[in-house]
This record gives sequence, C-alpha cells and structure tokens, in this order.
Amino acid sequence: MIDRIGEDLGFYQKAINLRQQRQEVLAANIANADTPNYKSRDFDFSSALKDAMGNGMRLPDTSLALTSARHIPAKAVTPDPAQLLYRQPLQPSLDGNTVDMDVERVQFADNTLRYQTDLTVISSRIKSLMAALQQ
Repeated sequence: MIDRIGEDLGFYQKAINLRQQRQEVLAANIANADTPNYKSRDFDFSSALKDAMGNGMRLPDTSLALTSARHIPAKAVTPDPAQLLYRQPLQPSLDGNTVDMDVERVQFADNTLRYQTDLTVISSRIKSLMAALQQ
C-alpha cells in the first residue's frame, strides 16, 4: 500500500520537476528576447515525462576523489530526462534571434497553469489520503 502511494506521488514529483525545468527554459527565452543570435529553446514535456518515468532508477551524480595534486578533477553527471530542442522561428529576425514573444508568453502561461493544476491535484490527493488515515 505504501509503495503504491509512493509511486503515485513519485509520478507527480517528476511531473512537477519537469514543469519547473520547462518554466526556467521559457523564462530564459523571454529574458533573451533582445539578445542577438539567441536561439529559442524548449522541450517536449510528454516525451520527457515518459523518459523520466521509464528511467525511475536514475543514478545520482558522482564526483571523483582526488588523491594526488596531479589528478584531473572529474564529475559524472546523469543527463536530464528533458533534452532541449531549438524552436523553429515563425518569423525570423534580422539579428538572428529566434524568440517570438507571443509564442513564449503563451507557452509560459500554459506551463504555469499546468504547474498550478498539478499542485492542486497533489494537494487533493494528500488531503484524501489524510482523511482516509484519520477515519
């Protein structure tokens, strides 16, 4: 029973984390709307969530211990489940910037709404679990 609750909440945790990552990417696009040659980035949320759920036993990042001053510091980093893609511009600008503010604002608002919806769903699930435990 506890494992099933953990799996259910684990799904929502991964979804919230991906929504937060996407929000950062979209905010970076908006912040760089006037930067010459900046390329707008985004990722496909549904495929990233599928990858994250299929990759449930993801290994943590690893740092190597240096035992000599001549050793090269290294770190093994597990790649993020969301692979950033370049957004195709609808109307290219002369300075090479591919950020379309209308598209970015709509995507940002949509992602914000879905993030808040996910939080509401998680909150209601936890409230129903608490109500069941108190009875």
